[in-house]
Amino acid sequence: MFYAYVIKSIDHNYYYKGHCEDIEKRLAQHNNGLTKSIKPYIPFKLVYFEVFTNREDAIKREKYFKSAAGRKFLKVKLIAN
Repeated sequence: MFYAYVIKSIDHNYYYKGHCEDIEKRLAQHNNGLTKSIKPYIPFKLVYFEVFTNREDAIKREKYFKSAAGRKFLKVKLIAN
């Protein structure tokens, strides 16, 4: 399984969008500072994800999340939750 996901900084108003194969391991990597670009925003919590059967679809969805339409979609989804 592959995932497209959104994590939110607990202490800042910062969201990160990505894709991975093991979502729990990837969240731990983020929270352990292994992603340099988002290290200042640690800690993170998982706020949204979707499951895919192949990596290509997960990457496409991640790219969508990063687009203007994707940000609007996520805003509605995250407000609903």
